[in-house]
Amino acid sequence: MTRFMLTNLMLGLGLMLVLTGCPSPDNGNTGTTTTTVPENIEPPLVPLQNVPTETLPDGLEWLTNDSDPEYASTDAVKGGTFRTFILSYPLTFRTVGPDSNGSFRGFILDNSWGLIGLHPNTDNVVPMIASHWAYGDDRKTMYFKINPQARWSDGVPVTADDFVFTMDFMQSPHIVAPWYNDYYKTQLDKVVKYDDHTISVSIPTPKPDLFNYCGIRPMPRHFYTSIDHKFVQEYNWKIEPTTGPYHLDSFKKGKHIIFKRKEHWWAKDLRFVRNRFNVDKIHVKVLREMPVAFEHFKRGELSIFGLTLPEYWHDKATGGNFEKGYINKLKFFVDTRQATQGMWLNLDYPLFKEPKMRYALAHAINVKQMIKTALRNDYEPLPNFYTGYGRYTNPNIKPREFSHDKVAELMTGMGWARGSDGIWQNGDERFEVEVIYGYKIHTDRLAVLQQEAKKAGIDMKLRLMDPSASFKSILENKHQISWHGMSTSFRPAPWQYFHSSNAHIPQTNNFMNVDDPEMDSMVDTYRDSPEAEERIALAHKIQAKIHEIGCFIPTYMVPYTRIGYWRYWRVPDVPGTKGESAFSVTDANSGGMFWFDQALYDKTTAAKKAKKTFPPTIDVDTTYETE
Repeated sequence: MTRFMLTNLMLGLGLMLVLTGCPSPDNGNTGTTTTTVPENIEPPLVPLQNVPTETLPDGLEWLTNDSDPEYASTDAVKGGTFRTFILSYPLTFRTVGPDSNGSFRGFILDNSWGLIGLHPNTDNVVPMIASHWAYGDDRKTMYFKINPQARWSDGVPVTADDFVFTMDFMQSPHIVAPWYNDYYKTQLDKVVKYDDHTISVSIPTPKPDLFNYCGIRPMPRHFYTSIDHKFVQEYNWKIEPTTGPYHLDSFKKGKHIIFKRKEHWWAKDLRFVRNRFNVDKIHVKVLREMPVAFEHFKRGELSIFGLTLPEYWHDKATGGNFEKGYINKLKFFVDTRQATQGMWLNLDYPLFKEPKMRYALAHAINVKQMIKTALRNDYEPLPNFYTGYGRYTNPNIKPREFSHDKVAELMTGMGWARGSDGIWQNGDERFEVEVIYGYKIHTDRLAVLQQEAKKAGIDMKLRLMDPSASFKSILENKHQISWHGMSTSFRPAPWQYFHSSNAHIPQTNNFMNVDDPEMDSMVDTYRDSPEAEERIALAHKIQAKIHEIGCFIPTYMVPYTRIGYWRYWRVPDVPGTKGESAFSVTDANSGGMFWFDQALYDKTTAAKKAKKTFPPTIDVDTTYETE
């Protein structure tokens, strides 16, 4: 699926930019090189199961987008190696199935293009694998012309069969991916092949924003030679061919992963692609501590570093190479949907069976104090699970206020009393909860919440885990409370988070195990509704129901990114789109807008050797700042 169809994980770090990269020209590869299927070998093909036969309708109005403004810089040049880091090595290279929904997954999915994308500033449909598209009169079918130049990273042409195969693949129980199984069975109806480069994608019922459902991404039929009970293990570390600008070229488990730009990439000259995806290589290193990664960055071993965290922007990103002008600082405002950063309560935990216990906990979470102290008033309170979705956001939903009185009222009303240690007790039961989280950098802010909750009579234990292990625990429903954030979709997508079909089972995004008939009814109607106004009204009711259930405690949002980058990395005059900074690495819609400047690199290197300096640079871009 394309990025705008499906939410991707943004584990733990909220809106902090965690992609960092390399300062120098290509330094070569290290590690274990992996090999894909050579072009001259014809692998056995899995027989297609769902092959509906139809005739292409007459009179279709074929559309494309060759008029929206380009947003990359014509000054951009190719070359260099961009070095970035992740805090834990992925548990698999699969993008579906057990352990696949980790933060590294975005690197792979961003390089797996779908039929169409969205212009990052206008939200209009733009070509990707499909050069043209048309809408059916039934309001539930889109027709696509596949660009005949489209190729997989191993050189094999992308054809209609890959999209037909996608339906078989995603519906297979052997991939152990309940969300995908359900989506491709209930939310997509069929993929019809008319010839090798013409297909249609249909959904069961008419819906607005049809492009949001039909722009699926293909699966390489020639790569998956069998889909059976061995799938999870067999494909755990195999590298799937990609259609995007980079492919995973080599890796050393636990150490690093290297992506390489496709020199003769089929899409490099497309209107909204040219002058993007400029670096030759992306070196992703495993650095398990943020302070360690920051030291690597200051030494020039990483290209950029996210400075959204207050302690980095205000305190650590000062002096040294910052003061000498070798490293620039950028604050870039965005106007976009906000990630759901907060506390996700597992309603299967016995203490949370009673809604009033959940409400009491929410009233004990002092978000304003956390923002004031640990975050220096740099962030803003997050009001709602779905914030920033325009008319789809319910403006009347606000977080429960921090109030000792309201906690006491709820607890005493249920027969609880304060124990000798100040914690609420009911017989032998204490109001004690555990919060798991995956990043040490969040300890200070959680410590503020912990202290404030204790004043309100709640003993909140904090448990720091490895990021991958943390999310694995959440997916397996082994948490009481999880502290993390999830990225956004084009429209609110409540089924994955709040429908009972995804409750009480592992490997789904219903981390809270919400199981409520009224919620199910609203989510089902929202999912199937063809009318935008009805969906908006339902989205508001669903958000009110989320608040009523009390399964999610919103914390903060950040309407900007702050970045440090070595001065030989360059960006367009407007250093990003309305949703992301120019240092987004591989995102299909807005990534890869930066480039490496060899002349500036040589000048900077010479200045460092000669102990010469440049004026310190702090840029603030307010192009997309909102009131």
